[in-house]
Amino acid sequence: MAVAFRSPRRAVLQALRSLVYAGVGGSTCCRCPLGAKRYLLTNNIVKLKEFQHKKVAIACNLPGTKETYLRHLEEKLTQNKLILKEELKTLLHLCESRHDVELAKNVIYRYHAENRNVTLGEYKFGPLFMRLCYELDLEESAVELIKDQHLRGFFSDSTSFNILMDMLFIKGKYKSALEVLIEMKNQDVKFSKDTYVLAFAICYKLNSPESFKVCTTLREEALIKGDILSRRASCFAVALALNQNQVEKATSIFSQIMNPESIICINLRLMIHIQSNMSKTLEILKDATEGNVSKFVKKLKFSEEVLAKVREKVKDVPALLATFDELYGKLHISGQVTAYTLDALLCHTPKDLKSHAVHLNKRTVSRRTFQPLSQSLWAE
Repeated sequence: MAVAFRSPRRAVLQALRSLVYAGVGGSTCCRCPLGAKRYLLTNNIVKLKEFQHKKVAIACNLPGTKETYLRHLEEKLTQNKLILKEELKTLLHLCESRHDVELAKNVIYRYHAENRNVTLGEYKFGPLFMRLCYELDLEESAVELIKDQHLRGFFSDSTSFNILMDMLFIKGKYKSALEVLIEMKNQDVKFSKDTYVLAFAICYKLNSPESFKVCTTLREEALIKGDILSRRASCFAVALALNQNQVEKATSIFSQIMNPESIICINLRLMIHIQSNMSKTLEILKDATEGNVSKFVKKLKFSEEVLAKVREKVKDVPALLATFDELYGKLHISGQVTAYTLDALLCHTPKDLKSHAVHLNKRTVSRRTFQPLSQSLWAE
């Protein structure tokens, strides 16, 4: 079984390196300001607010001043004294500037050198440092450390790499994000579902034959391993295939998406049919305008940009154009047309569902009396 994985992994790394060294920089697919710079990770992954709240709490409970604490750590570095786990954790929560982060980097190097062989059950500092860089807009420092061979093993979790790639994605630094993906692959850090979303989104933004090859190879490797690819990741792969005029591949990937009823899936399906079957395209629009759907059922929505492509395709056929214009008018009247571009829909990050789930799971009835609990007891 090991032999089966070795070849795809080499293929992925080779494709990734060739894409970076070829000098692919920005995206040619993103022409709309709505979709120009987006984040992909939800708040429950980045956890920036929690990090900032913890920073305030630690600063308030610090014995003495921040300056005294930083000077104490500088002295420990100079005197070659042991850096403790809690000291590094506190330091990362006290950093407020680039200068503070430079000290933190030196402490990280010392701490990792002293503890590189102690990994089992150890606290993961990687995500903490990435959240700090995320807060202070220091992605260069984050990239520098995550690629440094002397810190191999310090960033051993997917969350560190994911937060950094998201940070770079926000700023449109897709080539740098790809380099981080390569480093993650080189360090044998296991990909999570979020990693595949980020990887395919980066390839989609680069929008080149090379990035399409990387996306395809990563996807095939994931399927071989049995990794689960989310609907969102697959949608980026479909969009990239369409941008590269690989309609057959886009159709194949789309056919494997479970529950393709989301707004982005509906628009991607329309894009596929625009390039392969116009009669099916108009049939989808006609079904969407039918008035026999219950008012409780959410109506399908179509991107104005996608509908413009449909019109462009049928403009030279009077009969089809007349049919489309009629359907387009009905869709507008029923509020089924959105101004968001396909790119904006793809890069839209859904809200966290965790807080709602927690609220729904709270007990509202007493187990003893079977009477409704008071609001004050719910809070407990």
